[in-house]
Amino acid sequence: MAHRTALSRRKLLTGAAALSTAAILPRTSLADWRPTETVKLIVPAAPGGSTDVMGRLLAAHLQTAWGQSAVVENRSGGGGTIGTAEVARNTKGDGSTILIGNPGPNAIAYSIFRNLAYKPDQLQAVSNMIRIPNIVSAHPSTGIKSIPELIAYLKANPDKLNYGSSGVGQSPHLTGAWFLQLTGLKMTHIPFRGAGPALQAALAGDIQILFDNLFPSLPQIQDGKLTGLCVTTPERSANAPDLPTMRESAPELAKFDVSSWFGVFLPKACPPEIVTALNLQVKAMLEREDIRKNIAAMGARADYGTAQQFGDFVQAETSKFASIIQKEGLQMDAQ
Repeated sequence: MAHRTALSRRKLLTGAAALSTAAILPRTSLADWRPTETVKLIVPAAPGGSTDVMGRLLAAHLQTAWGQSAVVENRSGGGGTIGTAEVARNTKGDGSTILIGNPGPNAIAYSIFRNLAYKPDQLQAVSNMIRIPNIVSAHPSTGIKSIPELIAYLKANPDKLNYGSSGVGQSPHLTGAWFLQLTGLKMTHIPFRGAGPALQAALAGDIQILFDNLFPSLPQIQDGKLTGLCVTTPERSANAPDLPTMRESAPELAKFDVSSWFGVFLPKACPPEIVTALNLQVKAMLEREDIRKNIAAMGARADYGTAQQFGDFVQAETSKFASIIQKEGLQMDAQ
């Protein structure tokens, strides 16, 4: 069931909409187009997660900048494909429906699902908003404190470790799969129904290695309950600057780059002027100091780009995950 929620300043992380209109509006030359009816932002996930948070921050910004109501509708299910399909089928092209996307439905789904209800060319990339690293950790009982140590252990003890993730085909699972493909090593994958159960299994020592999003694992690492091994982005995380990247860890991992990203898409029917106007509003939002603080608190970094840049990035992500999925032999039916 959709949860239709009118945006209010109280619902944002730190009162992101509390600035005056004058403080956040971009220069008028940047955005000539404006919507003429309520703007609906489809979040293909449940309330509370990063996709939802970014959707609500953007909705509040657009509502003030455009002087038009902006509401978030949560359409969870199918790993994000149900809400994404709804936007892909939209043929109005008037800019009143916006999709908040992420790697699951907008890169991974195209390869992993046999019966996906939409195709990439039914959506237009507008801009990415943020990127968050994935993180690899070990239970302290293993004695493993780095990726080189993990590699050495797996070489000496093949098939003796298992690793957990939030579920088959999710970004953390594919992070682990790619690590094993690049190193030629083996671990048994234990999928869980979400990040929470996977983390609890790691804390209990039921699994030895955990591939996860930066949060909620990082606080457990900082408390010494898990041992952080690396982050998976090319650059280190400002939230954990002492934690190396996967790329730093071994020559065969030199091109490793996996993150959870959250961006903006429009239906294919929308004309260029709408894409441009929305892109520039994303840029204006990400330049706001209050938004920057919210993003930093999420362990993320802003990642604005032109529509062309974001489109190229999504295509590269789709190809990367397709290769990993093919080598793993993963195929699922969309719900």
